[in-house]
Amino acid sequence: MTQLAYAETTPMVTADTDDAVRVLSVKHWNDRLFSFTVERPQSFRFRSGEFVMIGLLNEKGKPLLRAYSIAAPFWAEELSFYSIKVQDGPLTSRLQHIQSGEYLILKTKPVGTLVLDALLPGKRLYMVATGTGIAPFASLIRDPEVYEQYEKVILTHTCRQVDELAYGADLVQNTLSDPLIGEFARDKLEYLPTTTRETSPHMGRVTNLMESGALFDMLDMPYLNPEEDRVMICGSMAMNLDMKAICEAAGLTEGANSNPGTFVLEKAFVG
Repeated sequence: MTQLAYAETTPMVTADTDDAVRVLSVKHWNDRLFSFTVERPQSFRFRSGEFVMIGLLNEKGKPLLRAYSIAAPFWAEELSFYSIKVQDGPLTSRLQHIQSGEYLILKTKPVGTLVLDALLPGKRLYMVATGTGIAPFASLIRDPEVYEQYEKVILTHTCRQVDELAYGADLVQNTLSDPLIGEFARDKLEYLPTTTRETSPHMGRVTNLMESGALFDMLDMPYLNPEEDRVMICGSMAMNLDMKAICEAAGLTEGANSNPGTFVLEKAFVG
């Protein structure tokens, strides 16, 4: 069935649909990535770094939902999200075509491990992302509490191609100029984008750069240690597992909301 035929025979989310929110804006970064904002329900509360279930209706009129990290800080008036485009994906094959004024389903029960509460106090906070795994960090680097708790906040973002780094570069630039937290971010935020398939100023998988020590040389910072460093991880399953092994080899312990540690990873995200 073609995408057009599928869309014509699939029920649309309307304002009367349970948990419906209106789409406010959509931006396509390239043919593989897009972001969008939706209205924030008046009673909705979340912690920076958490995710929610969002989606559309399937051909039977039932909700088709996936986990999406909220790419907005807890204080934002709108909710934003960052997504890949999977042409044959049950949800993103349709989600990538949404337009302003249309409606999505948003389940208002935020969860997740990439929150400050899941980490013990430390000196430096590393946020390690691949691909759209940068979304929760788009929330966290705009949270004033992050800069109150840490002397340095390091965001690394690894993608295959240079154009896939555009969202992160735009995010960091807007954070540095933000009237609320720009002053703190300019003093404490470090941003290191890398590519693995296309030439850029910094190349290589972040895991390889950490293991070789090159990443810490670039940042002029000491190697990971459990006394001072905290790590948040969100990306492909392979990167998550490799970063977990690196953290554990350095003496860091995995944390959770109920038992804070020195590193956390988002198990709900794969992409």
